[in-house]
Amino acid sequence: MTDWQTLLDDLASGDEARAEAAAIRLTVLPLSALEPLLRSENVDVRWWALRALADFPTSEEVINRLVQALDDPSDEIRQCAALGLCHHPHLQAIAPLIGVLASADSMTAHLVRNALVAIGSPAVPALIELLQSGTPAARLEAVRALSEIGDPRAIPALMAVMQTDSALSTHWAKQGLDKLGLGMLYLKPG
Repeated sequence: MTDWQTLLDDLASGDEARAEAAAIRLTVLPLSALEPLLRSENVDVRWWALRALADFPTSEEVINRLVQALDDPSDEIRQCAALGLCHHPHLQAIAPLIGVLASADSMTAHLVRNALVAIGSPAVPALIELLQSGTPAARLEAVRALSEIGDPRAIPALMAVMQTDSALSTHWAKQGLDKLGLGMLYLKPG
């Protein structure tokens, strides 16, 4: 058995310590070596394959695989893909991440938000649009992402959020406005 096959076997072993040690060392292999594991029916095996993939140097192929995994039926796989995209922020991931931001799974939504924050300013227009058309949960994640990114283009959208009745949304809008140097007392008329 070759050394790389041993690493792949360790990754799929179900033993977290062995899998983690293998994931760290797998970046010396061609990405194609992970393909069978990325297509596995076993969620745990797919998760570890994505975990290993996240350690590979950024490339179009890595980004494509992480973005594809955002469509996986498993919350755990979508979470791992979003976390991987935090380490490989890329413009290509913005639309797919926005699509997953309304996830019913709060951990997935938080990790997707973090990936959008890692992308930064290029994600701002899509996040502003989501503030106007998304579900309440997606809007909350969007306002939080905008507040963390700190892009001046978000000021009008954050000011509009200050006029809503959502305490959490107004909190994050205020945080974002403060970060942008617009710290002041915000009052609702009436």
